[in-house]
Amino acid sequence: MASPPPLTEDLLRKALSAVVDPELGKDLVSLGMVKEASIDGGRPRLLIELAAQSRHLKSQLTDSIEQAIEACCQESGSAWQGVEIAFKESSPSDNERVKEEPSALPGVKHVIAVGAGKGGVGKSTVAVTLALALARSGARVGLLDGDIYGPSIPTMLGLDDSAPAVRGSNLLPFEVHGIKAISIGKLVDPDKPLIWRGPMAHGAFKQLALQTEWGALDYLIVDLPPGTGDIPLTLAQLLPLTGSVIVCTPQRVAQEDARRAARMFQQLGVEILGVVENMSSFTGKDGTEYDLFGKGGAEILAQTMGLPFLGNLPIHPTLRQNLDEGTPQRCWEDEQELGTALDGLASQLSNRISIAAMAAPTLEIR
Repeated sequence: MASPPPLTEDLLRKALSAVVDPELGKDLVSLGMVKEASIDGGRPRLLIELAAQSRHLKSQLTDSIEQAIEACCQESGSAWQGVEIAFKESSPSDNERVKEEPSALPGVKHVIAVGAGKGGVGKSTVAVTLALALARSGARVGLLDGDIYGPSIPTMLGLDDSAPAVRGSNLLPFEVHGIKAISIGKLVDPDKPLIWRGPMAHGAFKQLALQTEWGALDYLIVDLPPGTGDIPLTLAQLLPLTGSVIVCTPQRVAQEDARRAARMFQQLGVEILGVVENMSSFTGKDGTEYDLFGKGGAEILAQTMGLPFLGNLPIHPTLRQNLDEGTPQRCWEDEQELGTALDGLASQLSNRISIAAMAAPTLEIR
């Protein structure tokens, strides 16, 4: 009688991909928690990496892993010889370390980063309209323009004639359109480029974030510069982020850059609350819909990376016009369809923030 076929590493990985972390809702392989997976004499040997706050899951994961591998053996006809599982604790990421300390902005409930892998995808447009939509729902909202080299928030909020004010050593944010906002663009000569090295940009961003009198806020939206440079790293090491939003246009080149931005946030320990597809389509006066940059690319990106998809924002000429003129509130007054789309994105984001807040570990005092 022929002996049963041996269990292979491919089958082992397949079995582990069916084991889901009960708190993160994703499988161990996708999460990168399987650091070693080998077979010694037909017996699997595994090294699983867990965050320190997840050590209570060891027993549950051990049972799930054993059941998954045993089921795989039964399906493939391989001999079940048990499994050796070792766990190690991962080092906390940048933002996880920040969350373990008292917040530098204790009056702010949620800090949300809005980022993109490349420029020109409408990241600032999404940041501004999300901030206004959240404020329209009754939330207290702040908007921090973190794009040090190319600040566009002053134009979009119509701050051209507004002068910055200080109280002691602190900046007073502009209160406009129902939100509080601050931008480096109102603190320097608008006609002079900021030819700064990284440390200077780091210092300027830190001052804007920490030396602004934000007061009590439900949400602080941070409009990041494009790419994966100094400012996102500074933010992750400075403030406890609830999560981030990735803005992407439909075309493939934007997806590739957005994927890098998503990986950056994940490496920094910042949860990705969702992906927004901007400029998804354009509808002409005759009702014909044109996919100028393609359509659905950002949604495909979200699906392949296991990320939430917050929704599409089609091309609206009135959106561009209102932000160019510094009258963003008219996006809800001039075109009902546009206002509904913006409110829908904000509602999806608010829901994801609530889910992230409920999943966050809390300190139990006995």
